[in-house]
Amino acid sequence: MAVRQLPPDQPAGTAPIEAAAATDGGVAVAPQWKLVWWRFRKHRLAMVSAVFVLLFALVGVFAEFLAPTTPDSYSADHTYAPPQGLHFVDTSGGGTRFGPYVHGYTSVRDPETLARVFQEDESQRIDVGFFVRGEPYEMWGFIPSDRHFIGPTDPEQRVYFLGADRNGRDLLSRIIYGTRISLSIGLVGVALTFVFGIVLGGVSGYFGGRTDTAIQRVIEFLMSIPTIPLWLGLSAAVPRTWGPLETYFAITVILSVIGWTDLARVVRGRFLSLREEDFVLAARLDGCSRPRIILRHMLPSFSSHIIASLTLAIPYMILAETSLSFLGLGLQPPVVSWGVLLQESQNIRTIATAPWLLLPGVAVVVAVLVLNFVGDGVRDSADPYR
Repeated sequence: MAVRQLPPDQPAGTAPIEAAAATDGGVAVAPQWKLVWWRFRKHRLAMVSAVFVLLFALVGVFAEFLAPTTPDSYSADHTYAPPQGLHFVDTSGGGTRFGPYVHGYTSVRDPETLARVFQEDESQRIDVGFFVRGEPYEMWGFIPSDRHFIGPTDPEQRVYFLGADRNGRDLLSRIIYGTRISLSIGLVGVALTFVFGIVLGGVSGYFGGRTDTAIQRVIEFLMSIPTIPLWLGLSAAVPRTWGPLETYFAITVILSVIGWTDLARVVRGRFLSLREEDFVLAARLDGCSRPRIILRHMLPSFSSHIIASLTLAIPYMILAETSLSFLGLGLQPPVVSWGVLLQESQNIRTIATAPWLLLPGVAVVVAVLVLNFVGDGVRDSADPYR
């Protein structure tokens, strides 16, 4: 019987119906991934969120190039400098000039508090350009360069699009660098959660008996422990002498140890229902090994559900890392993550003076929202025949 692929412009709403309908003596067949994609692209909020997720990923991958400065570059003269507005048309001096620029600062003393206050000085113009030379860096740790996507055309000058922290470091650059750490912890943590959940949940559901009982008691014990005390205990076990890389992997493992239990429960339940199905019995009679039956026959039958669960687990990992670092239990300087940046916002007096220090929290909120929306879209698209 002839097999015909659906045309690429096939409407998403009619794809599942026409995929099973006989046409011209043949059957139009669309692969599973295409059916899921047709349904996913109808979810407009998920599509828009997927674009934001891609942008976050690009920012994390090309952080060195996109950041105006390196994360540790500081200026003692610009402590808690406010954000500078980006302008494109300059009408001062009797003429009109086009091009991006910012105004410089002038600092004065508050007569009541004697604190230094920055004010915008419209007489100072700092030209801003794209692909400009600036502080040298190493892209991905091994490609030396000094080109930055945006920054002052004069390398001796400094700009603060989102303001500066207490050490005069550019907050925008630090948020960009923090994107890499916070998002990668979520991805690595979910990968480890996937391994633990699939292996232990699959073994528990497929073999049953004493093996199932032992694994389920471990899961119940971990789920019964309050999350914050468990974080405290595991984080206290991380030696303070460890470097940033070792601490990074330790925090990732901590989050994975806590987060795999829900997925393992779901996988166990599906395995308990599938192990008596006819296709599993046929695989056994055909002489397939147990690992092949689990990986080749049982897991693919509910892979879409697993993908949706993992997509929704990434925001949890990001929030957990942010919470740990904010409480001083996770990553610590000189590592730059969104949680580490939010440590400076713990002081109410600091927030009253420099409210822009809360902007890393905005990045966390946006990232978690778009990842949740994408997860919802994947979950709704996992079964295109509904």
